[in-house]
Order: sequence, then C-alpha cells, then structure tokens
Amino acid sequence: MSEHTIKATGRSVEGKGASRRLRREGAIPAIIYGGNAEPQLVQLDQEKIWLAQQNEWFYSSILNLEVDGKAESVILRDIQRHPYKQVIMHLDFQRIDQNQALRTEVPLHFINEEISPAGKSAEVIVMKELNQVEVSCLPKDLPENIVVDLANLELGDIIHLSQLQLPEGVEIPALALGPDQDIAVVVARKGRTGGGAEDEEGSEDAEGESAGE
Repeated sequence: MSEHTIKATGRSVEGKGASRRLRREGAIPAIIYGGNAEPQLVQLDQEKIWLAQQNEWFYSSILNLEVDGKAESVILRDIQRHPYKQVIMHLDFQRIDQNQALRTEVPLHFINEEISPAGKSAEVIVMKELNQVEVSCLPKDLPENIVVDLANLELGDIIHLSQLQLPEGVEIPALALGPDQDIAVVVARKGRTGGGAEDEEGSEDAEGESAGE
C-alpha cells in the first residue's frame, strides 16, 4: 500500500458564510470524524486537492492527513463538487484505526483484454458490469486497485465476484450474503454483426419511397 500525504490546517469558524469565504480564498472546508476523537474542522488548498482528486488513490487509499503538522490516517468518505465549476465544495474524512477492519470501494483494473480471444474478435462485446467493488480488510492490507486479468476470456465467458484474485487479507463482504450476491463483473457476449438481407431490403424500400415522393 502506497502512502499519500496531503496537508490541511485547522479552522475554528463554521457555517455557510464561513465556508463561502474559504472557497473565495481558494480553500476547501472539510471535516475529520471517527475514532476516539471529536470531529475536527479543517481546510485544504483548493488547487492542490483538485489535482490530487484526479488520481484513483485519492478515493481508495489510506491518506496521511497532516493537520498543522500532526499526521492522522484517514480515508475519504465524501466529496462534494460544484455542479459546473471546477471547485470542490466540501470533503469528509474518516479516521482509521489500524487494528480495525474497514469497508470501502476499490477500483477494478482490467488488463489484457486486447490479447484475449474475446478481445481479438470483432463479433464479441466485452461488457464490464462493475468498475469498483466494496472490500473489507485491515488498513495495512487495503489495495489501491484489484487487477482483473482478461487474457483467457472467450465468447460466452462470465467472470463473477468470487473469481476475482484478491490480495491476502482482503475480502468481499457481499459474497458472505449468499450465492445471489456473486454477480457478474465481466461478460463476453456475441454482438450484432449487421449488414444482413433484412437491412438491404429495408434500404431498398426506403429508396423506393423516396423516389415515389
């Protein structure tokens, strides 16, 4: 697990008016909660966090959040963006207990589709039904992503949640709820080829109607 550090400063003033002022000054209002400590109001640099949030690790990694020089292990729980401006409105961070399992979403990385039998066939559509999955693990075992190798994928194949290769210490909680939760992650199905006789007849009919007009 890679370590990513972001910096923040404490703030004492809260409320909508104070938050608006922070945003005008290029800062993001945020809160840290959880653990054995009281919730803490902080602010972060808008420009630096806007760049950081373009990376997967910002959403799926344990972050080393330095508040006025004091570091805490946290995970992002919520991000609020402006509906049309490139502005982050608010962030929620949760403190992490290194000895307690956490549940969070982890992105899926699909590899080798282009060399698979399904990927090489123009008649096969590879449907990716999920792009992330919820996992449970200790913070030290949290992966930044889970790799799904499609090298052997063929027409008609289905890869289910239970077939994902998980790192040691990582589980998918949904699978404990029963077989109906073992949903498809990837499906390789036959696509439409088009250009058949019906298409040609339809084209001829359309041309005839156009000529009649």
